[in-house]
Amino acid sequence: MAELDKRRLKIRPLISLSSPADAVYAYYGFYHDPERTELYVHEGTAGRADGFVAVCQTAQRLFQPTVALRTPDPDVAEELLRRALKPGRPYYLVTTLHLQEAVATVVEMPEVQINRIYEADLSRLSQEVNVLVVPGEGVEGRPRFLVRSEDETVAEAGVSWLSPHFGSVYVQVTPAARERGLGRAVAVACTRWVIRSGRHPLSVVDAQDEARTYLLETSGYVDTGARELAGEVTCRG
Repeated sequence: MAELDKRRLKIRPLISLSSPADAVYAYYGFYHDPERTELYVHEGTAGRADGFVAVCQTAQRLFQPTVALRTPDPDVAEELLRRALKPGRPYYLVTTLHLQEAVATVVEMPEVQINRIYEADLSRLSQEVNVLVVPGEGVEGRPRFLVRSEDETVAEAGVSWLSPHFGSVYVQVTPAARERGLGRAVAVACTRWVIRSGRHPLSVVDAQDEARTYLLETSGYVDTGARELAGEVTCRG
């Protein structure tokens, strides 16, 4: 545990804790459960960290560790991945767009997904309260908000992860429920919970997903301009 704390101190200069673009790397690098986190740090010639990769076991993907890779240097990215990943094993990777070519030398990524990072704009947040929205408990006790119809969940929003600074909100909704505004209702309810907890709400959406993008924007979220590369990968042999 002490060794992990030392490594976390080393990577602190690489991350802005207040930046939405860095939020996911800060969460996995600094705040994810130490018992389920492996942190690999690369140091330059001056002995200062110039990159890291966190390999984390999460409740959302029990048999597919999440890998958060952060470095400005593609060569460092390649070296870190070769150190951290096991050949033939599947992972879920999150990193920055400029590392795509370096990542491809180490892992196979059948489907490349580019995500937009949105943040809640409190001045745009809907003030509507929908009585159909019911609070519940999600993975690892994190909150979620549901709308059910005939014993089926038709709209759900919850918290993917929480750091001291940010909360990541996800939304899942059936097409019929989206047309009734139920996706927006659960998204707003979850967003309010994150705000009341003293954190800033974020949400990540596939750049190709126009329906979910529209849902977020009509719920009071705005595009930060930050992008991430994400997807399921398998480490090459």
